[in-house]
Amino acid sequence: MSQRRVAITGLGLISPYGGDLVDYFSRLLAGESAVRYLLTDDLPRPLSIPFVSCPGFDPDSVLGKPLASMMDRFAQLGMAAAFAAWDDAGLTRAAGEESRDSWGCAWGTALGGTLAYEKGYRELWQKGRERLSPLAVILGMNNAANAHISIQLGLGGVSMSHTVACASSAIAIGEAFRRVRSGEASVMVTGGSDVPQAYGVARAWEALRVMAPGDAETSPSACRPFAADRRGLVLGEGGAALILEDWDHATARGARIHGELVGYGTSCDHTHLVRPEVAGQLRALQATLDDAGLSADDIDYVNAHGTATAEGDPVEVGALRALFGERAAQVPVSATKSMHGHLLGAAGAIEAISTVLALREQAIPPTAHLAGNLDPACEGVDHVLEGRSGLRLHTALSNSFAFGGSNAVLAFRAADAGNA
Repeated sequence: MSQRRVAITGLGLISPYGGDLVDYFSRLLAGESAVRYLLTDDLPRPLSIPFVSCPGFDPDSVLGKPLASMMDRFAQLGMAAAFAAWDDAGLTRAAGEESRDSWGCAWGTALGGTLAYEKGYRELWQKGRERLSPLAVILGMNNAANAHISIQLGLGGVSMSHTVACASSAIAIGEAFRRVRSGEASVMVTGGSDVPQAYGVARAWEALRVMAPGDAETSPSACRPFAADRRGLVLGEGGAALILEDWDHATARGARIHGELVGYGTSCDHTHLVRPEVAGQLRALQATLDDAGLSADDIDYVNAHGTATAEGDPVEVGALRALFGERAAQVPVSATKSMHGHLLGAAGAIEAISTVLALREQAIPPTAHLAGNLDPACEGVDHVLEGRSGLRLHTALSNSFAFGGSNAVLAFRAADAGNA
């Protein structure tokens, strides 16, 4: 069976920087951190952590109050990002002459509707209520985002959610890619959303001792991937969506093409629930290159998973060194989590968008807070310390590595590179 080319025709995000793609990327390029101090003092034990939120997002104004009221915040962020990507692709929300019976949605979330569930627990145990809202289940279910997206956009094909910790949306994008490439679907909406603001969720992550500390003054620089003095990850909320489309279908309707998705690979470390492994990550990286028909020499940039943890950072750099060999020191690598935080199930999607924009704009955002502070265990690749522009980038990788040993890598190509 011949494989179809997969164009990226729509990008949409709800981020701490807002939803404008050009502004989002320019602020990343400038190394601007969106990390702020979160203090919740209305509980028996205050929660005070560095966090990345989307304060400008008003679901009622974006989605309309009736629709927004049917969703937990993670689904609201996802639906808004999907709407933005759909509009960016030049597709109409109302059904047109072309059937959408084979068009689908693949969505990633690590947590689902945890805010809805926590609200229910509080109503039961703190307020003594005997009965919850009849919407409790549909607000909290993990497939709420993709279900709403499919309903609102009239997508009659596959509608699926992927919950694979931090690799959730990267895997969702990869599985959507496979369906378009095989001809099963000509259009797929894909991406991810998460909101780790529930008190219990934040406390659970705190108990793992992998979260960076910080206060009102130091929080903006709290997330420092690959740095010698890094102290852990920073959680964040957000939603990010891509429209993947059969290349011929996209060009026939005159769509603007942001870039091309050319490869997808996965693997499992199969050794430990939370400790990553070089060999497992290397298998995913090599599988992606094989899937794309590329060699390591073809890669011009890597958007790293880069969580700023002592366990994760050296292993990821070790896998990249093993992949690129003698060329490793010439391959630019950066971790945008240093600025937008770790969006858990949405991380792979927002980093995929960042990678596509890097190829489109021929520029690479930096790993913030790293200059003069590199961990010797993370040496051996070209860490991008300040934004670079005016480059010649053709292909790039985006890494997503998750608890449970699940690894996913996506390979992208600049829109004009495939026609060169």
